[in-house]
Amino acid sequence: MQHGPAVHRRKLGAELRALRTRAGLTSGEAARRVGWHQSKVSRIETGRSGVRPADVRRLLDAYDVRDPELLELLVVLAGSDGDGRHRWWNAYRGLLPPTYRDFISLESQASAMRTLENSVVPGLLQTPEYAREVTRAALDGLPDDKVDALVEVRLARQDVLRSKTPLRLSAVLDEGVLRRSVGGPGVMARQLRCLRDAARLPHVRIQVLPFGVGAHVGVTGPFVMFSFSTTSDLDVVVLDHLTNSLYLEREEDLQAYTEAFNSLQVHALSPKESLDFIAGLADGE
Repeated sequence: MQHGPAVHRRKLGAELRALRTRAGLTSGEAARRVGWHQSKVSRIETGRSGVRPADVRRLLDAYDVRDPELLELLVVLAGSDGDGRHRWWNAYRGLLPPTYRDFISLESQASAMRTLENSVVPGLLQTPEYAREVTRAALDGLPDDKVDALVEVRLARQDVLRSKTPLRLSAVLDEGVLRRSVGGPGVMARQLRCLRDAARLPHVRIQVLPFGVGAHVGVTGPFVMFSFSTTSDLDVVVLDHLTNSLYLEREEDLQAYTEAFNSLQVHALSPKESLDFIAGLADGE
């Protein structure tokens, strides 16, 4: 169990080591190709040392890796890609804690996201006014201009659902998420209609876990799982706490959360039943 930056370094190092091995090179041979000492390659591969995006590109070139999607992902894990085009969140660096920036960077490159929510609508599906109310409640006393900036960030994150190759989102929502009045009846009605519309998108799957299910594996708390099309070795589970986030990346952790999510989907209403349930609440039924 580690914090985001450490997980990034470990995962990036492990992937670079796998690519070097696939290229048939020893760490010493790789170091000579890029003009480094062998110890630098070793520190990078074990996650003991960070690596600049430019150095990642040098290593991938030495390993004859030409997959642009994989290259982009590994560069994002390393840090800024130079011109910052794909790291818009850096403009909010003074406002966002490192763990949140790590989360956004993973979200921006993931091919799929699975999430369980027990309390609030997932950020990728929130309306601006709902997001504002949640932010104010979570960060009581924050000045209005900073609240507005955090809402901007949340809305900007939603672009992953509108991109040319959109993120595949599977969300299981406890019924309490839909019935908890955030911001009053008007705000909730518009939020529910937003969820209804999102549930009709081909790459979004929303399931409601009704109160009638009783106790279930998700009562321990919400979680997010990111998956990557280029390599499953970068998959990660994120657990949010009041002051920090924790990242789980061991195989046994990933397996346990995958099984938990599958179980939640089995017990939840089907996507069609969930859509009808959400639509009914939105219409005041």
